Amino acid sequence: MEFDFDVFVIGAGSGGVRTARMAANEGVKVAVADDRELGGTCVNVGCVPKKLYTYASHFSHDFHNAKGFGWDVPSTHFNWPTLVANKQVEISRLNGIYGNLLDNSGAQIIRGYASLKDRHTVIVGDQEYTAKRIVIATGGTPNIPQVDYAHLLISSDEIFDLPEFPKRLLVVGAGYIALEFACIFNGLGSQVQVSYRGDLIMRSFDEDIRHFVDQEMRKQGIDFNYHSQVSNVVKQTDESLLVTFEDGSTIEVDQVLMAIGRKPRLAGIGLEQVGVETTWNGTISVNDKFQTNVDNIYALGDVTGGIELTPVALAEAMTLVNHWYGDGSKQMDYSLIPTAVFTQPNVGTIGLTEHQAIEQHGEISVYRSDFKPMKHTLSGSDERSFMKLIVDKSTDKVIGLHIVGEGAGEMLQGFAVAMKAGATKADFDATIGIHPTSAEELVTMRTPS
Repeated sequence: MEFDFDVFVIGAGSGGVRTARMAANEGVKVAVADDRELGGTCVNVGCVPKKLYTYASHFSHDFHNAKGFGWDVPSTHFNWPTLVANKQVEISRLNGIYGNLLDNSGAQIIRGYASLKDRHTVIVGDQEYTAKRIVIATGGTPNIPQVDYAHLLISSDEIFDLPEFPKRLLVVGAGYIALEFACIFNGLGSQVQVSYRGDLIMRSFDEDIRHFVDQEMRKQGIDFNYHSQVSNVVKQTDESLLVTFEDGSTIEVDQVLMAIGRKPRLAGIGLEQVGVETTWNGTISVNDKFQTNVDNIYALGDVTGGIELTPVALAEAMTLVNHWYGDGSKQMDYSLIPTAVFTQPNVGTIGLTEHQAIEQHGEISVYRSDFKPMKHTLSGSDERSFMKLIVDKSTDKVIGLHIVGEGAGEMLQGFAVAMKAGATKADFDATIGIHPTSAEELVTMRTPS
């Protein structure tokens, strides 16, 4: 059978674009379809704008900290529309770059929402396209509960472009998305409260990190309400929102950000039509070659329920194309994937938590350092940093590394390389520190706690 395309990619996010480009570079005929701007969540409503807004939020801290260093900073004013407009200019630039990358690779861009008609046919609008292989890489979408007041809630998709800056913000959730936005809007001048049904933020992180970040965010004036659930939201005559909690308490805010997780963006895509199997939580089931139970249909990235990080989707795309057109030697290794949370201060983590390390390795050594960074000896800020190493006693390998502090993500990348290469605590100890830096703490911790 002759097909219109060798590969048809549904979704032009990070994983989809990389799959399309790499496959097209192999000389085969490729199409990629999406009804949204190129670049997916990361470029348009995720990593990129979030990091830009994080930079913006840090200036208020810098202005305050400058006084201890002799700077007399005059009164400042934040202009929300300027940030929104400038952010959009950068996003549009990146959209154009993604388009050029696809065009230059030879992949065809098809605009519109794509769905499956059968195992070899994709429908976009009123057009049908046939393909030898189909890849589903549609990413995720914020999870908004089906409640009567859902229309009064916003998600991380909408928060970047609000017509008015929210002076009072309620964030529902306590994962990395919720906490990053809590810090962003606190830094920009909002009064921020966090509501979480659990007993402590950052559920899957190391326990020490969870407590330390809670403590540092509280110092900034962010309020945490644990064992807390919203039961109703009502818009009042002055456009403010009256939020009622299950315990009967109420608050008035300007916006309610619902950040309780994400789900695969698969509505109307036709999985049932073709018989593609999904898991209990709605993600697509794939094998280690990203193949579904329908052998010519593949899926990667957030829709498979794995680690929801852009670099992971990119690596999966490269692995998939290698299986098709290369020597098939590439294998995804999901161990020791570094992650950063751009709260204030930042969090960087790789490897096992202390609890996981005990379960998996038994005998471990733990090294901790809790200190005031040199910068804040003059700034007047009471912000602290925290670092933690977890070592397997039997091999001396560093199996967990956790950082809370300014630049944690930048710091972590180099140490991630070392850990991926199998670095031991002795290797860390033998490495000369760079003085004076916060990072040197990671190579100077000598006494287990």
